[in-house]
Amino acid sequence: MAMGRTTNTPLAAQVDDLAGLARAARLRSLSLPGGTDFSSNDYLALAGSERLKNAVMDALERGVPVGSGGSRLLRGNHPEHEALEAEAASFFGCESALFLANGYGANSALLSALPQRGDAIFHDALVHASAHEGMRLSRAECIAVPHNDVGAFAEALAHWRAGNAVGQAWIAVETLYSMDGDRAPIAELADLADRHGAVLLADDAHATGVFGTGGRGLAAHIDGRGNAIVLRTCGKALGSEGALLCGPRVMRDHVINRGRGFIFSTAPSPLMAACVREALRIVEEEPDRREALHDLIGYAARKLAPFGVSASGSQIMPQVLGDEARTMQIAGALRSAGFDIRGIRPPTVPAGSSRLRISLTLNIGRAQIDALADTLLEILA
Repeated sequence: MAMGRTTNTPLAAQVDDLAGLARAARLRSLSLPGGTDFSSNDYLALAGSERLKNAVMDALERGVPVGSGGSRLLRGNHPEHEALEAEAASFFGCESALFLANGYGANSALLSALPQRGDAIFHDALVHASAHEGMRLSRAECIAVPHNDVGAFAEALAHWRAGNAVGQAWIAVETLYSMDGDRAPIAELADLADRHGAVLLADDAHATGVFGTGGRGLAAHIDGRGNAIVLRTCGKALGSEGALLCGPRVMRDHVINRGRGFIFSTAPSPLMAACVREALRIVEEEPDRREALHDLIGYAARKLAPFGVSASGSQIMPQVLGDEARTMQIAGALRSAGFDIRGIRPPTVPAGSSRLRISLTLNIGRAQIDALADTLLEILA
C-alpha cells in the first residue's frame, strides 16, 4: 500500500482526497436550485424567455439538428454556427468570431494555442481559472500581476523587455471580475498594449449584454483592434450556452488549426447557435432589460450597503466576511430562509476573503431585495 494511503482500493488516493476535503469542510456536492435567485448569472432573465424558447422551436421546425455529430473540422460544422459567427462579428464590430462550446474551453483553447515559446503572458492575479488552465498548457512564460494595477503591468512588461526578451507579450484580464464585481481599466490597458506591442486578451463574460453601448460589453471599445481579442460567453446574460472568441481573422484561423480544445471537441449544438443568434437580437432590441437591471443594481446598493455588501457598481455584489466557517454558516441560514446565495471561499477567492456572492438578475425585483435586507438584519444581529 502506498505511503499515507488509508485504503488499498484502485481509487485509494481519491478516497483519501475526498476524506481530507470533508475534514476541512470543503467537500462539494450537487444540489438542485431552490429559493429566490441571488446566485445565477442569468442577468437579463433570458434563459427562460419566450423569445429564446421560440427561437429553438423555430430552428427545430427549420430542420436544425439537436446534435452536431462531430467536431467542426469533420462533419460537425453547421450553417447555424457560421451564421452566428458572422452576425456576432457584425454585432461586436470585430473582424471575425469563433463559436465554442463554453467559456472555460474557449479560454483554455485561446491561451494554450496563441502564445508561443519565448512569449510572455502577463495576467491579472485574479483572472479566471479557465485562463489559468490555458496558461498551464501554454509554452509561454506566465507572469502574475497585482489586481487591476496598470502601473504594475507596465513595470512587469518593461522588466521582461529589459531582459532582452524578443517574443510577443500578451495581457490577460477580465473586464468584470466574477467574485468582486469590479471592472478592469480596459482603456488604460489597451493603451499599455499599444505602447509595448502587446496583445490584450479581455474576458468580457460577465459584462456582455449588461454594459457597453447596446449591451456590447465593457470591451466594446477595443473590438476591431488588431491587438485585441475578446472572449464573450453565451451562458450568462445571453441566457444560452457557448462562447464567442472575437478578434482578428488570424486569431480565428489559428485556433481552428492549433487550438486542441477546438479541434478535438464535438461542435456545440446547432440549436444553441440559433439560440445565441436570437439572444443577440434581444440585447439589441430590448434595452429596457438592461435599464431594469441597472435600476436593481442601484436599489440593491442602497438597501444592502448597511450590511457590508459591496456597492461594486455591477450586478455582482460581494459581502466579504473573511472567516470561512462564518461565511458558510450565514450562507446556509440564508438558503434556509429561501434565498439562493452561495458562500465563496478559498481557493476560489484569496485566503481571508471568504464571502457571500450576491448576484442580481431580472429573475428578482425590489420586493425580493427588501426581503433579503430584512433577513440579513435578523441573521447578522
